[in-house]
Amino acid sequence: MSHEKVEKNLGLMVGLIIVVVSLGGLAEIVPLFFDSQVNEPVEGLEPLSAVELEGRDIYIREGCHVCHTQKVRPFRAETERYGHYSVAGEHVYDHPFLWGSKRTGPDLARVGGRYSDAWHRLHFYDPRMVVPESNMPAYPWLFEQKVDPTQTATKMRALRTLGVPYTDEQIANAEENVRGTFEIQALIAYLQQLGTAIPEQR
Repeated sequence: MSHEKVEKNLGLMVGLIIVVVSLGGLAEIVPLFFDSQVNEPVEGLEPLSAVELEGRDIYIREGCHVCHTQKVRPFRAETERYGHYSVAGEHVYDHPFLWGSKRTGPDLARVGGRYSDAWHRLHFYDPRMVVPESNMPAYPWLFEQKVDPTQTATKMRALRTLGVPYTDEQIANAEENVRGTFEIQALIAYLQQLGTAIPEQR
């Protein structure tokens, strides 16, 4: 088939482009389904606790993922600032992924354990008290509202159908574990575990 025939026939050219792009996409994507580094959790990775899971939902609800990524790229400038680059095995229990692509604020993939709970509480209450140049809004309502514990077990059961290894005991105790927890406590619990599955390398 000559190039001239393809170039003069728009329908044929579009069809061939679709075929080539589809085959190329399949060649890139299909092997990932069989790659253990992509599909298997890193050693020591545990599913989020009931409180951490609720904290993650608050993180999403408040739009934190819009301004903060959770993905350290494998570049020296990133690893020196944030720590070990992100690997797929850290995120196999994340539904949905919160990698993000826009950094109005710093990346949070390795924020777990870097600051105390007290620092986080102050930062959410008034960000400029700890970071004067911050443009992050304050979240005072997180200190007043408590987490609704009635849906936590349902969320955990749904995640278990997606492969998150929650036990029957964890699901049965979820409501009791969450009851009485303020939203700020749940959100900080979520942040404090981010990136801790891979030991920090300094």
